[in-house]
Amino acid sequence: MATEVTTKAAKRFGVNIESDLALEFLRVVENAAIASAHTMGQGERKFSDHVATEAMRQTMDTVPMKGTIVIGEGERDEAPMLYIGERVGAEFPDGTAVPEIDIAVDPLEGTNLCATGSPGAITVLAASERGGLLNAPDCYMEKIVVGPSCHGAVDLDAPVADNLKNIAQRLGRDVDDLVVIVLDRPRHEKLIDDIRRAGARIKLIGDGDLSAGIAAAVIGTGVHAVMGSGGAPEGVLTAAAMRCLNGYMLGRLVIDKPALEQRIAKMGIKDKRKIYTADELAPGKQLIFAATGVTDGALMRGVRFFGEGVRTSSLILTRATGKVRFIDAIHLEKNKDVKIRFS
Repeated sequence: MATEVTTKAAKRFGVNIESDLALEFLRVVENAAIASAHTMGQGERKFSDHVATEAMRQTMDTVPMKGTIVIGEGERDEAPMLYIGERVGAEFPDGTAVPEIDIAVDPLEGTNLCATGSPGAITVLAASERGGLLNAPDCYMEKIVVGPSCHGAVDLDAPVADNLKNIAQRLGRDVDDLVVIVLDRPRHEKLIDDIRRAGARIKLIGDGDLSAGIAAAVIGTGVHAVMGSGGAPEGVLTAAAMRCLNGYMLGRLVIDKPALEQRIAKMGIKDKRKIYTADELAPGKQLIFAATGVTDGALMRGVRFFGEGVRTSSLILTRATGKVRFIDAIHLEKNKDVKIRFS
């Protein structure tokens, strides 16, 4: 376990969360992606998630920090590791101070995508100083995610047609030029019908609304908005990315069961109808968002194995330093005959 120090004390020793830990967290998502990629296409969804989670956990325990999982694989009784509240990280033998970090993880977003070899599976992590990420319950969240040009242009309670009209105006386009990503679920039947009636185009996806949200905030992906309900934990991870990419997001928890009412009360959430912005879902002053492709996607290629090693494609975002890094890495086998090919 990491040594007991406060974030303020860590800063006195010159610790900067983003600059000191960004590449450490890159290792975490890379290792999880490589582990899960070995299971790609084998049809074992739970096993793929398990190996990604274990690789992520083992790597995080080598990172110099006092980390707490605020969004993970579930409660302690349901998840053997990376459960909410779990402590991760490593301490220095000489007692050098390490920062206190809150961490949100999705060890394998798109478990079905990995299991079937379909595009869009990624490993994901977000980190911030203590209190910098909302501890969201494991429930659905209504979401709208749009790019930087559309700040304040959408409203969760507005008609779909109005939101699409406002997005189109901000982008200088017609509504029928827009592409909206929606999870292909029965609960979205009316939403899909409303989008089509408004004249916009739809890209239905089976999984992966987090990576879809990132695509909506990046120019050139051909995605202009993400609408519908998906996981609340994934919503917090998306919010962390939006804050780094200057995107815009609204989210509202779907609290439709007495057990969830009790859960949010214990978590200190008083208004179940509150509409959160990305700033409220991920309020940290220092934020790191890291993701690595497991299978090929819009922003990152999947893991590629070759004779002398492994190649990965990753995205690292940091808010305070304002950096967006696309990282293509080659992980070499440890032998003297390794050859590097540029391609």
